[in-house]
Amino acid sequence: MRHPKVIIASVGLAVAAAIGGVTATVAAGSPASSPNPASSAPASSAPAADSAAVRTAQALVGGKTETILVDSRGLPLYFYRPDTAMQSLVSGQLAALWPPLTAATPTAAGLSGKLSVVNDAHGSQVAYNGHLLYTFISDRPGQVTGQGVQDFFVATPGIAPVAATSAPAGTAPATPSGGGYGY
Repeated sequence: MRHPKVIIASVGLAVAAAIGGVTATVAAGSPASSPNPASSAPASSAPAADSAAVRTAQALVGGKTETILVDSRGLPLYFYRPDTAMQSLVSGQLAALWPPLTAATPTAAGLSGKLSVVNDAHGSQVAYNGHLLYTFISDRPGQVTGQGVQDFFVATPGIAPVAATSAPAGTAPATPSGGGYGY
């Protein structure tokens, strides 16, 4: 059964793709292992088996240049607003569109927040400041096309930490930097 939000979002994505979508550029010093952007094949949604690198890149988001989180392939990373710090609410067809970032041993490059792993229905899902991370199948390295679609938002280095009931006492939240999407 198809959900109306999925159908509406898919139509919206087709329109965005038809008018060019949104572009991003990888920050200096980041690996330049991007596939040919002219390729019409969808980006692989296969998660890393044992490790994943999370780093930053500059991207145009909502008409404004922002520093966002990207995976080791340069794909923008998103969080799903309804998730909790300990549970992904993304499953089925939604998970097919928004593959979770999974890794047993994720690494961070240039991030001030906390990178962690949550063992959930997706396996070892990577979280940043308690926000479970996802990619979007319509994105390519250097493109942000999923901002605000289906309650997913681009993850930024200054995103406010999610309060978790299992967080150790005395854990101080990271100070958000300007422009973060700390919904």
